[in-house]
Amino acid sequence: MAVTADQPAPITREDYAARMARAGRTALDAGLAGLIVTPGPDLVHLCGYHVTAVTERLTALVITPDQQPRLLVPALERPDAAAAVGAGAVELVSWTDGDDPYEAAARLLPSTGRYGIADSAWALHLLALQRTLPDTSYASLTAVLPMLRAVKDAHEVQRLAAAGAAADATYEAICTVRFAGRRECDIAADLTALLHEHGHSQVDFAIVGSGPNGASPHHSAGERVIEDGDMVVMDFGGLKDGYGSDTTRTVHVGEPTAEERKVHDTVRAAQQAAFEAVRPGVACQEIDRVARRVISEAGYGEYFIHRVGHGIGVTTHEPPYMVEGEHLPLVPGMCFSIEPGIYLRGRFGVRIEDIVTCTETGGRRLNNTSRELRVVS
Repeated sequence: MAVTADQPAPITREDYAARMARAGRTALDAGLAGLIVTPGPDLVHLCGYHVTAVTERLTALVITPDQQPRLLVPALERPDAAAAVGAGAVELVSWTDGDDPYEAAARLLPSTGRYGIADSAWALHLLALQRTLPDTSYASLTAVLPMLRAVKDAHEVQRLAAAGAAADATYEAICTVRFAGRRECDIAADLTALLHEHGHSQVDFAIVGSGPNGASPHHSAGERVIEDGDMVVMDFGGLKDGYGSDTTRTVHVGEPTAEERKVHDTVRAAQQAAFEAVRPGVACQEIDRVARRVISEAGYGEYFIHRVGHGIGVTTHEPPYMVEGEHLPLVPGMCFSIEPGIYLRGRFGVRIEDIVTCTETGGRRLNNTSRELRVVS
């Protein structure tokens, strides 16, 4: 059967093995003794094991040079770990309640050296590892291996594209409902239902900011009743087939004023300019700078109050970040948001966001709905 956007190609044991091997080589090149990956997005990415109930019991994927990766798990969770697609590419090691899990971990690790450890690792586990292996040191994976998940393979880009298409379908559907006279939380509930209808297993956010609430970028959809004449910012996304969506569009209830159109056109121009700047070798910060320059030249610079973008993958926010000071160059396979905004406190806000992937020749949008200001009822 042909693979479609709704039925992405499976990520195989061999794919996970290749990811772990690449992570090991990268760790060695960075001068690390190895990697310790606890439950969270890095574990999902590297070996496909999603721990549904994270507890105080230690689970850790250990990757060290010249050894098969080992996955240390509580004995009672071994069957679940063994069922993960990538489990065939690791050696499963279990420990039993009553044992010291940190001694079990120490047997898998050289007793000296510097390790990269997952950002999501609990302090409980890190401190116990330090106590058990006093001649080791640790650094967060984001700090020492910022590119670990930043560059996506073809399977991942396909899933991100499918998630983006589902978010696009959600936007087209929401624009057909009535806004005026309904609460922000009602529209947010519609967005959530539509994302699920279009294949999302998880909805991470459905921001709806109407009128003055739109000037707060992370406003929680509340009880405010949307009125005729309101700008409405909608920012929504989640996970489909394990990969994220995240898009923002700003609509207007009834005909907008000339000023509202000007602000929206400025944001749209900034978003387009930033997209056109995407190409291999360009520093991440340059994407932010390009968008910010357009908005500043239009006289709204002080009202653009956040970075222009963030990476996306097995989580909806992850490295790389499109922000001043981030000198990492864009690489084909990086996937990230471009989402400039203008926020006029007490009045209204505008934000336009697409997920973009860097290709060999430039940028490719994974969201393709119109960025024109749409009038809704």
